[in-house]
Amino acid sequence: MIGITHFLVVGALLFTLGLYTVLSRRNAIAILMGIELILNAGALNFASFAHFVEGGIEGVVFSVFVIVLAAAEAAVAMAIVLAIYQNLKNIQADTLDAMQG
Repeated sequence: MIGITHFLVVGALLFTLGLYTVLSRRNAIAILMGIELILNAGALNFASFAHFVEGGIEGVVFSVFVIVLAAAEAAVAMAIVLAIYQNLKNIQADTLDAMQG
């Protein structure tokens, strides 16, 4: 039987993988993918607690909110990355300080 522990372990693995990706990558797209993994780990934890707690509809509401937030973050971040690529022809995160005004 699959219990809440299994979901929490998967959520922890997703969070750890996302954190490692954010901290170790220099590419802006890879950093955004790591942030998405972190947000999905949180949404998974919210949904799993809502499933295993009696009357826990709040977890589903928070999970949907996190998914909407992740979609909005992805759209805005991709627009910023495309604007940076048009100006610099590079999306490495360590070279983005050249745009300071």
